Amino acid sequence: MTEHDLRTLIGEVKDGSLSRRSFVRRMVALGLTAPMAGMMLAQNGVAFAANGLRDAYKPTKAGGGGPLKLLFWQAATLINPHFAIGTKDQEGSRIFYEPLAAWDADGNLFPILAAEIPSKENGGVAADGRSVTWKLKPGVKWHDGKPFTADDVVFTAEYAANPATAAVTGGSYINVKVTKVDDLTVKLSFKEPTPFWADAFVSSAGMIIPKHVFADYSGDKSRDAPANLAPVGTGPYKFSEFRPGDILRGVRNPDYHVPNRPFFDSIEMKGGGDAVSAARAVLQTAEYDYAWNMQVEDEILKRLEAEGKGRVKMDYGGNLEFLLLNATDPNVEVDGERASLKTKHPAFSDPAVRKAMNLLVNRAAIQQFIYGRTGRATANVFNGPAPFVSKNTSFAFEPDKAAQILEEAGWKKGGDGIRAKDGKRLKFVFQTSINAPRQKTQAIIKQAAQKAGIDMELKSVPGSVFFSSDVANPDTYPHFYADMEMYTWNMTQADPAVFALQYVSWEAATKANKWQGRNICRMQNPEVDAAYRAAQGELDLVKRAALFVKMNDLVVADYVLPLLHRAQVSAINGKLEAPASGWDNSLAFLAEWYKQA
Repeated sequence: MTEHDLRTLIGEVKDGSLSRRSFVRRMVALGLTAPMAGMMLAQNGVAFAANGLRDAYKPTKAGGGGPLKLLFWQAATLINPHFAIGTKDQEGSRIFYEPLAAWDADGNLFPILAAEIPSKENGGVAADGRSVTWKLKPGVKWHDGKPFTADDVVFTAEYAANPATAAVTGGSYINVKVTKVDDLTVKLSFKEPTPFWADAFVSSAGMIIPKHVFADYSGDKSRDAPANLAPVGTGPYKFSEFRPGDILRGVRNPDYHVPNRPFFDSIEMKGGGDAVSAARAVLQTAEYDYAWNMQVEDEILKRLEAEGKGRVKMDYGGNLEFLLLNATDPNVEVDGERASLKTKHPAFSDPAVRKAMNLLVNRAAIQQFIYGRTGRATANVFNGPAPFVSKNTSFAFEPDKAAQILEEAGWKKGGDGIRAKDGKRLKFVFQTSINAPRQKTQAIIKQAAQKAGIDMELKSVPGSVFFSSDVANPDTYPHFYADMEMYTWNMTQADPAVFALQYVSWEAATKANKWQGRNICRMQNPEVDAAYRAAQGELDLVKRAALFVKMNDLVVADYVLPLLHRAQVSAINGKLEAPASGWDNSLAFLAEWYKQA
């Protein structure tokens, strides 16, 4: 399709001769995702469509639905969205806190605390890409009865952007100036033209916190806020109880700002156990209504689904299961810090070792025998939307070639079969969280590595520890005190801008930022940084996509080994209607959940 053809179609959407849905379907057929098609229309003056979620909701009054029981085998450890270590803390926070907007499954921005979605048509998006104006929904109250206003939005941005706060969401706000226009209007101003403006105040990074609750606990006092464990939000449920690492409870918010919602009288988010037992608790015994993140072998899910009490739901977005190689030395301490940026990994600093490791990962086998329909083998870190997916990469499983590369680079086998060079041995600690698919993946990689002369110690950490927000715990994944580690990172926008922050140098997780940086492997690549910065200021969508493709290709040749493009997989009670999106948190549309009679 030519640019002229595309502009003709957009014009037809504007004049009403072509429906928005038909346009989106045509773009999907050409390889774009629905979210990207929606952003394309928005950038050309077509407002985001009214969402069918509201119409699909059947209950005619709030309450009366009894308890909603959720099972998260990785339990929430704190309930401040700006300190959320991993998805489970984001999901726990989403029960109580809300953003201005969320991404729905059809690629539209869905207003939550916003009165409408900004567009060129309504004057909310500046033509030069340097500002966006949000109008806030009137009449919204915090759970303590105080009004929600522009002051809370401005405060949230300042709170997250403050380096002393060490918020994981800081990257979404650091380059944005947020000003109050009036009590129900805020203006976001950007230093450079910003093609993807739907980051700050949107989706998981966009949850807004109350100024009157957190004002005395910003900066270096942020970790002391009582509300980190007892949230005061605007969401459909009000906080009632929290035992970190165990259970989180809430009750229906009688003053919720959407009529006839929520349906359930209370909510329980139970943590602990494992993914298989969580699947059984929904699909076999029906003890729970919903189980999150079904990282379970697909054959087991199929057998449980056949019980007929529930169903498995898969939502594909851009989620990635990957293997990180530590760019720093986890066994050396500098100025009281292990894995310091002042060190280099004794083996992975050699490109030959990284290249060999990539050839020792049997991605096809991992997909075929473990993940099945829930994951697709990939060589890319960006797996959607389509314009950002590199066609320059490929993966292969070639142990003999890996051994040859190591041999030619001077890594020679010793009497014990382990390769070494200059007194440094290829002996690695490979860590991940405890669940069967990940332990089986570890075993597949270790077996291949042994044949190439690499010894691996497999370390399996309980999910409650590995994904903990405890900055004093050395076994959490952000500390990364191992040589290799594996987990999934969720892409909660239909654009790689935020997801890509985990590869830029200034986001390295360090002691100074309380290990809140998104760059866990601590790679420092000036070319990656330059590509990211250029993409952030490029308004031409084609050129911008090319820059992210370049960034992808640089990253996968460095310290990141992509494994699987993973679906967001849930187990759901047969009567539960639970709208979700592969581009947002699982609980993004919790207010719309209900059970059929």
